[in-house]
Amino acid sequence: MNLPKVPAILALAASFTNCSGPGLEEKGFRVDPLSEQYGAEQPNGLSRDSLRFDTRPSNVLLTGISHIRLTTVYKVNHRRDDSSTFIGSNNFHYRYDEDEGGCGNNWHGHLMPGMEAVYGYNFVNISHYDVNTGQQKLLYERPVLIKTLYYPSFASDTLNSLPVSRSHFIVTLFDEDTNKDGYVNPRDLRRIHLFDVNGQRLKAPIPENYSVFSSEYDPANDRMYVFAKLDANNNGRPDDGEPVHIHWIDLKDPTRSGRLY
Repeated sequence: MNLPKVPAILALAASFTNCSGPGLEEKGFRVDPLSEQYGAEQPNGLSRDSLRFDTRPSNVLLTGISHIRLTTVYKVNHRRDDSSTFIGSNNFHYRYDEDEGGCGNNWHGHLMPGMEAVYGYNFVNISHYDVNTGQQKLLYERPVLIKTLYYPSFASDTLNSLPVSRSHFIVTLFDEDTNKDGYVNPRDLRRIHLFDVNGQRLKAPIPENYSVFSSEYDPANDRMYVFAKLDANNNGRPDDGEPVHIHWIDLKDPTRSGRLY
């Protein structure tokens, strides 16, 4: 079997860092109660407070599933001098070391064949639209802080001369104030979610008491290996010295997953 001449480690590791860019506040949003403002006791949690900021759609993503289109949704940010508002923009992860030796691997620069990866500043939801039915819905009922969205690529990739077909969406995100500091931000546990072609959320490939931080791609088995820290002390944040485990996701059927180490 011909294998692509590419390093095993993806550029994903860099995407797991927390940087907001020059002049931008840290990614995330406040979720603690506003009892001081409203003079009443309010419950903690996303369900109440996370709806208190505006959101705005960005670009439409052309997926490899012809009747499914995704739209990225961003938090509306206010400049520090209140002169204007702005939203983040879509950025894409690419690999630049793709095989050129005629081994039947054309990934069009994607991190993994058949999957594009998009990220952006304060990316908080994903709109799912079915062209055939005209139905639209948000993948999340309330805003979350999305780090990376992986979706079937519009370009037709090949792996070992065979066409690659994907029909799932993978999202890495911060969806809960796990460390109880009043914010959903990159200091919380980073989780990974799986959705089918219809935008139905499936069983998570990795348990929620882990925080994912890096990954690799295995072209021989078409698997994604995800490195994650176990929240062994249950404090809701990844700490130095906590156990690191490696989980696998079968990209041919992402509902199949397990632990390698």
